[in-house]
Amino acid sequence: MTADESELRELRAAVREFLEAKSPEEAVRKLMESEPRFDPAVWSQAADQLRLPGLAIPEEYGGDGFGRVELGVVLEEMGRALFCAPFFATVLLAAQALLASGDKEACARLLPGIAAGRTTATLAVAEDHGSWDPAMVSARAVPDGDAGWTVRGRKCFVIDGTTADLILVVARTVAGPTLFAVERDAAGLAAEPMETLDATRAMARLTLDAVPATLVGAEGAGGRIMAKVLDIASVGLAAEQAGGARRCLETSAEYARARHQFGRPIGSFQAVKHKCADMLVQVELAEAASREAARLADEGSPDFPVAATVAHACCSRAYMIAAMENIQVHGGIGFTWEHPAHLYFRRAKSSQLLFGGPAVYHERLLDRLGI
Repeated sequence: MTADESELRELRAAVREFLEAKSPEEAVRKLMESEPRFDPAVWSQAADQLRLPGLAIPEEYGGDGFGRVELGVVLEEMGRALFCAPFFATVLLAAQALLASGDKEACARLLPGIAAGRTTATLAVAEDHGSWDPAMVSARAVPDGDAGWTVRGRKCFVIDGTTADLILVVARTVAGPTLFAVERDAAGLAAEPMETLDATRAMARLTLDAVPATLVGAEGAGGRIMAKVLDIASVGLAAEQAGGARRCLETSAEYARARHQFGRPIGSFQAVKHKCADMLVQVELAEAASREAARLADEGSPDFPVAATVAHACCSRAYMIAAMENIQVHGGIGFTWEHPAHLYFRRAKSSQLLFGGPAVYHERLLDRLGI
């Protein structure tokens, strides 16, 4: 199912109106210092009123069957508002991992709850080294002798790991990296929140001590699954980054028009004009890259893996530049805790590093190009 331009504009307007009402700066700051790091009532409204968790999940699993283009619109708005909710972990990581596994039984069992917003989920791959490369996973899974599995190991930087109802874990078996499903209340599972640069995106450290787990997909297929998931998640993250960068540009332009020095708006000074113009170029480039990658994903184009990596690299750079220039345009007030400019800078930096940082995504681009 695809939406035309007018429907995309309506979707964007509806999501923006919802987020402006439910996720203003005051709410974001309150959730940053709370646990859980999201408002369950707002999450329920997003699921019940807007059906956001099920937007891009196939209809056969209870979703609405839209594609990455529509999902990108939602993520741009969420990035613009710094929305604190388990949307990225549930919809971009866990749901995509289930779909990429090709395990129809697991999808039929787990995706309807995600689509309805009843189940929040996440994907646990990185360990103490922070890498999302499944080849570097050391957590191990062994058969428990009763047709099930047990998993031992540690996972770090697990998004929404303390609150997710369902955790998909990549662990090593004799066949290689493999995907497993773990329930939040499983015996032997412990989760603790991590203190990170960006408090608007909750992360956790998980300890798995002989935790009962269910195999998802084929044994040894973790590498193939993660390659697909990282491509889709990179495009989703790029949309979030483009939305955040757009908000930085908007607030800079508003401030440059309103703030006066020497009897003139500061936006009339050449140095400030140039900063805003540079930000506009970066934002337009980021939006074009993320939207083109989403379009190629929906078309099933063979160029999608390259476009996904390009989008992540382009949007990471654009968001960092926009967030830094936003602080510069605001001057002294932009450096203070009370001003939201630093919240966007922290989100920009954490997003740039989320899947390993510039060195990793540039290596991934070379790999996708066959170099």
